[in-house]
Amino acid sequence: MMTTRPELVGDFGMVASTHWLASATGMSVLERGGNAADAAAAAGFVLQIVEPHLNGPGGEVPIMVSVDGATEVDVICGQGVAPKAATTAHFAELGLDIVPGTGLLPAVVPGAFGAWMLLVERYGSWSLRDVLEPAVSLAENGHPLLANVAIAISSVAELFRRHWPTSAATWLPGDQVPHAGARLRRPAIATTYRRIVEEAEARTSDRAAQFEAARDVWYRGFVAEEIERFHASSDIFDTSGRAHRGLLTADDMAAWEPSVESAVTFDYGEYTVCKPGPWSQGPVFLQQLALLANTGLASTEHLSADWVHTIVEASKLAFADREAWYGDPRFGDVPMAELLAPDYNRERAKLIGADASFAQRPGSPGGRAPSTRKSEPAFAEAGHSSAGVGEPTVATDGDTCHLDVVDSAGLMISATPSGGWLQSSPTIPSLGFCLTNRGQMFWLENGLPDSLRPGARPRTTLSPSIALRGGKPYLAFGTPGGDMQDQWSLHFFLNVVHGRQANLQRSIDSPDFHSLHTRSSFYPRVAEPGRMVIEDRYSEATTRELSRRGHDLAVVGGWSLGRVSAVARDGDWLKAAANARGEQGYACGR
Repeated sequence: MMTTRPELVGDFGMVASTHWLASATGMSVLERGGNAADAAAAAGFVLQIVEPHLNGPGGEVPIMVSVDGATEVDVICGQGVAPKAATTAHFAELGLDIVPGTGLLPAVVPGAFGAWMLLVERYGSWSLRDVLEPAVSLAENGHPLLANVAIAISSVAELFRRHWPTSAATWLPGDQVPHAGARLRRPAIATTYRRIVEEAEARTSDRAAQFEAARDVWYRGFVAEEIERFHASSDIFDTSGRAHRGLLTADDMAAWEPSVESAVTFDYGEYTVCKPGPWSQGPVFLQQLALLANTGLASTEHLSADWVHTIVEASKLAFADREAWYGDPRFGDVPMAELLAPDYNRERAKLIGADASFAQRPGSPGGRAPSTRKSEPAFAEAGHSSAGVGEPTVATDGDTCHLDVVDSAGLMISATPSGGWLQSSPTIPSLGFCLTNRGQMFWLENGLPDSLRPGARPRTTLSPSIALRGGKPYLAFGTPGGDMQDQWSLHFFLNVVHGRQANLQRSIDSPDFHSLHTRSSFYPRVAEPGRMVIEDRYSEATTRELSRRGHDLAVVGGWSLGRVSAVARDGDWLKAAANARGEQGYACGR
């Protein structure tokens, strides 16, 4: 198979992301003496500016860090928590049985800023001003508006005009939807970041201490104050069809700090795959590997109907466990060890049959009964699917970004920024950005692993990955895509491991697929049992055989699923690859 672009190979540094300007920014940092942490943070802040429909300053990010020679992979948790006032009783008083997908009610503490600051404070070498300057410059001077951003704005333009005037003022200059390629400027965000830098520098000249000071300015200074003021004074129309006031306060902001945790791991052959904990969906990637290790996938013809069927059926079982067991482990016991145990997965793998399953089948690790919900939103009718991807919002789809960096010293970063989409919540005019709506992932029924509780993290879909090979950092990778992240990225990894050549670009370019069988993590939480979406580059014989086995297929365009990017440290060489899908992703390196 011809690749869309070359796999990059060099020995100085590699950056891959979902937007060419972010990748170029990260590479420029490496060229000017910064390390992978500096490059990742600078690129991450640029993504907030150039992909505003996919992430923003008010969003969240999990960041994985592997230091050459270290025995563990660290996870910086940039996932904020539910406000103190966010209780199931409060939502019941509002007459809501599901958290709205947009507006102010689903806001949680915006964790991305704190996580990026902690990354550079702990692992980086650059100053606060230098890390933020590329994003500030693009916000002030402008950048070419992506076609998908123009489409997103168009789809919510009437909502902005009627209900969210601060967003209309930001995104509809002259009351018009900007056209693709227009120069887009975001001066308010530039002003916010410049003020943070100035206040942090006024407090201290110490490099590391400036990042701590910047977090303090954000979470206990003017940013937190402006967020509380906007929430307390605004009744905002949302997907419930009504207007609601937000719950997030300056005290909620002040009480939160980013944390550093050890990754959850699973050994698959010579590889050790590392993921964030069950406050994300990350371990579902590991559960799929644990199941597939018992299926003989390694001897199955690559990309055949057997290959696709086996992976999809394993995914259904793993994602059923995600729904039954995952949540913030600080608020309940998530039996992670049992879910990854060999005996458990050996028995679960026996459920993978010759035909497609239409049942939701969570397991009973350690003999425990899986959680069940007393009431469920309706399932979609079989055969009636949008076949869409990403993270649904009012009138349009939002999604996520991804970036990976490795430097010559072996420092490896994988991060999946998201949230704070322009179409998910109204712009806070004094700050120039909107807030995350990640709280929509909570359930409003008590007693579940992911029930709404003040101070809890929503069980997010954000899921970067790092894989070790022979105990040494080898591969950093990931993709946008909501619930599909740990399907598309799994397929890429399996392509690398079991494909005929471990070529990163070829593994990304391979035709892809995913299942919509399990309930979506996003409003309105729909499941489509048996539904599989598959690119039309698979042969007619393959799709015919999958249909014969009972899969409810939606065949879509051949370059439409996934936006995986990756970097690797392969012996003496560094490598990188990015996705041609979406015509945005790019890899840089030398």
